[in-house]
Formats: sequence, C-alpha cells, structure tokens
Amino acid sequence: MASDSKFHEFEEVAKHNKTKDCWLIISGKVYDVTPFMDDHPGGDEVLLSATGKDATNDFEDVGHSDSARDMMEKYYIGEIDSSTVPLKRTYIPPQQAPYNPDKTPEFVIKLLQFLVPLLILGLAFAVRHFTKKDD
Repeated sequence: MASDSKFHEFEEVAKHNKTKDCWLIISGKVYDVTPFMDDHPGGDEVLLSATGKDATNDFEDVGHSDSARDMMEKYYIGEIDSSTVPLKRTYIPPQQAPYNPDKTPEFVIKLLQFLVPLLILGLAFAVRHFTKKDD
C-alpha cells in the first residue's frame, strides 16, 4: 500500500458501480475491484450490491479468509474521506425486468407434463374404441 494515500470522496466512489468499473469501501479504504469481478467466488452481483455504501459489514459478515484479505492489497487505491460519507443511505435496488412465469421454459415443461399423459390416455381410448370388435 502506498504511504501517501489518496483520499476519495464518497460520491466519487459511489459512481463506480458497474461491472466494468467497480469500487468498494471497506474499513475506510477504497478498492478498485474491477479486475476481480469475473474471479470473485460469489459472483459479480455480490460485489455490485456492495457499491455506493460502506461495504465493511457485508465483507465481514461473509467471513473472508486471510488469503482473501491479503489479496485486497493489490486492489487498494486510497482512503475514503469520512466527512463525505452519509450517515444513513437508503438502498435502491437495481432495476430488473418483471418476472413473467408464462414465458419461462419451466412453464412450458410443466404444461407438457400435464398434457402429454392426457393425450396418451385419450389416444389409448380412441384406439380401443375403434379397434373393438362388435360381437
């Protein structure tokens, strides 16, 4: 880590909240984790959800290994200016497309699991009816 740390304002760090540009605040330090996005064991969504806030609690709650903590050093880019960090910030979830179960492959599979046995049963009755000999 550099001895003459650069100080970053919170709003500046909060702007870096995308997969191709991701900065995190952990224990008062700022990390540019963009190169680590594809390699993070929890996936890039975990890192993205920790942007725009102090991610110290998120980081500590997971229980990262010593090697993970050592790895952080290469992503260190400076300190956070604590006077610019808001006391409380409301979480705004990322925009997602509404879930529509009628357009999912699972819906089609469930529908076929119901209809195919009915069609087979109907076909069996039709074959039985038309091949039955009148005695």
